[in-house]
This record gives sequence, structure tokens and C-alpha cells, in this order.
Amino acid sequence: MDNKIDLVFPWVDGADPAWLEEKKKYAPEYVGDKRDNRYRDWDNLQYVFRGIEKYLPWIRKVHFITWGHVPSWLNENNEKLHIVKHEEYIPKEYLPVFNANPIEMNLHRISDLSEQFIYMNDDMFFLDFLDPEDFFREGFPCDAAVEVVHQFRKGGIDHIVANDLEIINANFNKKETLKKYRRKFYTVKYKKGLLNNLYLMPFGYFTGFENPHMPTPFLKSILAEIWEKEPEKLIETSKNKFRSPLDVNQWLIRYWQFASGKFYPSKRLQCKFFSIGRDDKQIADAIYNQLYKMICLSDDDLKVDFVQEKKFIKDCFAKILPEKSSFEL
Repeated sequence: MDNKIDLVFPWVDGADPAWLEEKKKYAPEYVGDKRDNRYRDWDNLQYVFRGIEKYLPWIRKVHFITWGHVPSWLNENNEKLHIVKHEEYIPKEYLPVFNANPIEMNLHRISDLSEQFIYMNDDMFFLDFLDPEDFFREGFPCDAAVEVVHQFRKGGIDHIVANDLEIINANFNKKETLKKYRRKFYTVKYKKGLLNNLYLMPFGYFTGFENPHMPTPFLKSILAEIWEKEPEKLIETSKNKFRSPLDVNQWLIRYWQFASGKFYPSKRLQCKFFSIGRDDKQIADAIYNQLYKMICLSDDDLKVDFVQEKKFIKDCFAKILPEKSSFEL
């Protein structure tokens, strides 16, 4: 198998007047999640690129997905950079979209995307060196298939995750999967997660999986296979211009990889999720001391002082990634 590994992530400038005007055209007629913090730009994208270049130098290509705008400082001529506009890979009948789920569920259509790729969001940052084998081994994505009991809570994306699970259980027989790939589900690499899998073994259906907020390895062919088997649900998601409880999301790809045995069982990579504003002290400590390989900085509180917090985050990253990358002018 080709060992090339690409990295893919989307970005939007929520302050772009042209983008805002287009969003305003569609927002009144669509029900969905339209909160401003889904789109606002923290002006720290340069540190995403600096981390990629410094800590993942083996990445073949970075596919940077955008509505059409790009940061003024971005070096568009970087040989590793592929700027991908929505219109260049998402079928025109679904455009425009302001919903991450159609953006994610059509990734396999990106031109020159390698079979093995890592997908991440623009709020995820690399803080230390990682190897290709941290993400792919023997041609399979490295991941921990740790089962949990899916629970519904107010807000969030629990209905979307339930939609993912419904599709998995419609296409796979859990008993047969566990019999065929026993060693992938029952391994000490999962530590306490092994107990989860043993406890949930008797359940006739997959009840859910742990979903870490971190860059995730995928196989392009898996997403194409899901489109082949479940086109109606993916078309429905692609038509939703704003996030809807009826959507499926990128975790469906992970679950399909698990259920089909197309993954390499591994321990969880070092990654920590923080909420900006609530976890500022821990964020500073994590970045300054590089406590984790990767972190996710969630913008989940509209009440934070955006200007102050933006400066705080940039000052933290400037301590460990002060030099421009080749992705910057």
C-alpha cells in the first residue's frame, strides 16, 4: 500500500463580509446550529501550520479547505499546500454550506487526496514530534476501538452520533465483527478501555465508541464505501446547509473502520481537550511545557472576552513556535 499520508483541515473566516452576506441569505430558511462561535476566527492558524511543519515534517500534502477566502499571510505557493475551495470538491447541488458535516462527508472527492489521511479541525494544535506510525501501521489507521454506552444530553451532537451508530448497526453484525477481529477489540493496549469492551461484549449491537477530540486517521476508500452503501443518509446530510440533528458526521468513518476491522489497535495518543476561558491556566501550562503531543482549544463560550482571550492564546503559542513556517509569507 502507498505509504503517503496527507493532512486535511477546514477553516472559515467568520468575519469576511462576502461570506457573511451569503450566510445571511440562507440562515432564515434553515433550522440548525448558527451560533457565531461556530465560525469566528481566532487568528492563530499560523500556529497550526507551524506545528505541522515542525512536528510532522513527513506529511506529504496539507489540504486546506476554505469557502474561498485565505489568510493574508498564507504562502499559497508552498509546494505542500493544496488550497481546496468548497466548490472544487463538494457537488454544486449542496452549495453553499455552513455546516461542517457536509464538508467532512465529501472529503474523498478532494483531488489528489492520498488513501491515508489525517483529518483535524482548525482548533487542534501539534505541540511535539509525532511519527507516521502514530497514525498508520500496516496500511491501517491507528485507533482505539473502545466501546461505551451512548448517552443523550441536552445540546451537543448526541443525536448525530446516534445516527452514525444506527448506520453501523444496519450494515454490520457486531457478533461477527468481534469474532473475526477479536484481537483488535480485546487488547491490553486499551488499558481500562478493555474492561469496557469486555462488559459490553454481550450486547447485540454496537452501543457507541469513545470519541476523542483529536486529529484522526482515515482511509479515503472507507468514506467512498459508505457513500456506496448509504447514499441517502449522506445526501441528506450534504443538503443541510446548517448543522442538523438529522446529520451524520466524521465519526461514522471511524466507526465503519472499526466495524470492518480496517484499523490497527493502538493506545490513545497524547491529546487534551480544553475550553478557552474556563481552562486558561491549564492551557498555558500545556503549551509552555508541551505536556501533550496535541491539544484541542474549544471555542464553546460566547461570553468570553474574545479580544483578550485571542491575545492570550497567541502569546502562549509564540513561546514555543516563534519562527514562521514555510506556509507563511
